[in-house]
Amino acid sequence: MELYKTLEQAGLDPVKVALSSVGQLYAMSEDNLLSFKHSLVVESFKFHYQHNEFFRHACDSRGVLPSQILTADDLIKIPLIPIHLFKANDSYKLLSKGLNAIELEMRSTGTSGIPSVSRRCSETVDNAILGIYAMYREFLKLSKGAGLYLCPSTEEIPEMGMIKALNLLAGLLDTHKFMVKNETFAPEDALEQLQQWSGTFDRHIIGPPFLINRFIRYLKATNTRLKLDKNTFVITLGGWKRFSGEMLSRAEFNQECIEYLGVREEQIRDVYALVESNVIAIDDENGVKHVSPFVHFSVRDPKNLDREVSLGEVGQLAILDPLSRSTPGFILTEDLVRLLPKTNDSDRSGQRMQYVMRLPESKEFGCCAVNLDKRLDDLEVEQQSTCPIVS
Repeated sequence: MELYKTLEQAGLDPVKVALSSVGQLYAMSEDNLLSFKHSLVVESFKFHYQHNEFFRHACDSRGVLPSQILTADDLIKIPLIPIHLFKANDSYKLLSKGLNAIELEMRSTGTSGIPSVSRRCSETVDNAILGIYAMYREFLKLSKGAGLYLCPSTEEIPEMGMIKALNLLAGLLDTHKFMVKNETFAPEDALEQLQQWSGTFDRHIIGPPFLINRFIRYLKATNTRLKLDKNTFVITLGGWKRFSGEMLSRAEFNQECIEYLGVREEQIRDVYALVESNVIAIDDENGVKHVSPFVHFSVRDPKNLDREVSLGEVGQLAILDPLSRSTPGFILTEDLVRLLPKTNDSDRSGQRMQYVMRLPESKEFGCCAVNLDKRLDDLEVEQQSTCPIVS
């Protein structure tokens, strides 16, 4: 709180300072970082309470005022917005700013086919971009190389949140190429592109897990084993559950990346993100996801959402995101996660998380990529029925 007030008195925006100081925040003590995050969240709570009638009514109905959130232990009192409300026809009621202030609409559509619409004003876009880039630099240190994107381009699907976040990586690379075009993916073209870049660039593979898995299936079928570069990253973002309900095993995925792409396990990095929030959690070299140090995770008992579970226990994820100005960033997700304790060999403070699964009763699973997964499978079946593969 003292740091927050010092920054304010100096005429600085504490959120912007936090976004440009990721390494310094992770170097804080756990107590100081939590106290600073508490200050960011309380300021955000005040803003949305004052400017959002829908959110203020939710607060008043629970008898919660911003002045009552005095310590980090009080953060649990902040009312949460169930994530399904972003899919509602009247989702505009979530806005704390007028529609004329919205710069960007992003969408994510899972198995229900109903898009989740996240609207961002200019201030929120600034915060999101600064925060995502800061996390990419902290955990990946990318500044060169070639990116093989196993997903469509933002030109084809400009509103897809997952691709928008992945596309930000392209600005850190020397060159990149999107390998999914018009809902089709030719793995042999992806292999040829990797071979063309060999010896010239560090080659990074970027995309949702199922599409990278599809490429590896092709390598297995053709008995092809690659040896990518010592600085290569395999970067995944998106759900690990396919349209069919089949879960991709992270352990098996990693092992096949090692065998068929020729990378080490610490080169495989998964990213957790949601289109409705500005949070991003990235694997470190040990495969442990670190939560953005300016966003707070609260893991709740699904049967009693007013109670947090203990460290290491599985619970329902609530996100307190102070970066969002267009809508309240206090979201109750449908994801089950666990927060992990800090290990002795880690020099970063802050929260660590492990994604477990969707709530069993959730009607939705998968991000927008899940529909592309189904479309590619359908095309595969059509092609095999019209032009059978002959061994």
